[in-house]
Amino acid sequence: MKPGVVNMYVCGVTVYDLCHLGHARCYLSFDLIHRWLEKSGYDVNYVQNFTDIDDKIIVRANETGEDWKALVEANIETYYRDMDALNILRADQYPRCTEFVEEMIAISSDLIEKGNAYVADDGVYFSIESAAEKYGMLTGQNIDAVRSGAGGRVQGTGSTKRDHKDFALWKSAKPGEPTWDSPWGPGRPGWHIECTAMSMDAFGEQFDIHGGGHDLLFPHHEAEIFQGECHTGCSPVVHHWLHNGFVNIDGEKMSKSLGNFWTIEDILEKIDPLVLRLSLINAHYRSPIDMNEQLLKDAAKNHEKILNCYRAALELRAENAVPLPEGDLASKIPLVKSMALLEMMAQGFAKAMDDDFNSREAIAKVLAAIREMGKMFSVLDGDDVEAFANFAVEWLEDTAGDVLGILPTRDLTLAEPEDDPRKAEIADEVEELLARRATARAAKDWEAADSIREELNRLSVEIIDTPNGTTWDLAP
Repeated sequence: MKPGVVNMYVCGVTVYDLCHLGHARCYLSFDLIHRWLEKSGYDVNYVQNFTDIDDKIIVRANETGEDWKALVEANIETYYRDMDALNILRADQYPRCTEFVEEMIAISSDLIEKGNAYVADDGVYFSIESAAEKYGMLTGQNIDAVRSGAGGRVQGTGSTKRDHKDFALWKSAKPGEPTWDSPWGPGRPGWHIECTAMSMDAFGEQFDIHGGGHDLLFPHHEAEIFQGECHTGCSPVVHHWLHNGFVNIDGEKMSKSLGNFWTIEDILEKIDPLVLRLSLINAHYRSPIDMNEQLLKDAAKNHEKILNCYRAALELRAENAVPLPEGDLASKIPLVKSMALLEMMAQGFAKAMDDDFNSREAIAKVLAAIREMGKMFSVLDGDDVEAFANFAVEWLEDTAGDVLGILPTRDLTLAEPEDDPRKAEIADEVEELLARRATARAAKDWEAADSIREELNRLSVEIIDTPNGTTWDLAP
């Protein structure tokens, strides 16, 4: 709406429990969008809320006997720890629902005055029929298909709302629940009104992007359209709605009842956070992901390849390297042709991210680039390899680092890894094989060199050839 600026609001967690893989998928998706918009030159104002009062919070506090506020604070603290581990950039603001109750009351009062809401015995409800033309704007549902049974008051629910489609803006107080004063008596806000109040406080009557998980399409985000547009008179309040896909576990929906429910804390005890990050962004953000052992193994293997290339480039680079030649695909000089190929891959990376943030295709460009970089490290030497390594470091940090967020810091990348007993057990054998391979390569006995490499593969050893020698590590 404003040139050079993107205002983005993403529905945050309801902090009644620890975050799970579904939360990781959601906030990684919008972290990727946040990063690419900023890399593209936009000033992104990113707001993500905490739902810190809700039925689930009250139920959990009553189950555990814990004060609801203490429960909220503990889960918010864990949320930050989980997101930081996954290298998710912090939003600019994290408003909490309980900080905006007055604004929610004001919006509800305005909707009553305009005839879009009404007071019932158990709270305040938005009347869907008062703005029936807005029904199904995100889901495509037809209001005529759900009108049956809507006549008269809803029976057997303990509510005096007029229509089964109507949703709560304000819930009257129940015994033992936290409450706030309102013109309709003590109570607390409904869920949907919370995000409308917080997003409008941050951005005003209209803003660019509203995001969240696919499960929020209906009723939450459609409810926001009803109340927000009827309150402001603006249509649309939100210019772009973005929704990330679900995470399934071995083909089934993640569920505590099925025993396949993974919290972020649980999985990070077994998997490197950046490997988990890579596994979850290696799909278009709108697509569902089937989390399984093979997916994680593939992510670990690819992440190790990227790290090995990045580490090699950091070790080979020099501060005052000679300038590199311009790339030319038609050139017969390997370095010149390689520069052109890598420039094309960088353009392909940007094109993929510009195409609705297609991170899967962007990752494919990174994997192709490290293959090309590894090839060049093995043939270049002297000033050329130092200059090329500088270029490789910048290329990887611009793409895999700044945008995909899957690179550790330079210091961590270059740090000595902890001793691996499996590696120590085969070290002597591997070093002997590498020495024999080096002799074969020097004699241009490529058949013998390839045979030795196959032996190394059987030992699950990966090697990288550089001008300073050959490095090796265990394959993930």
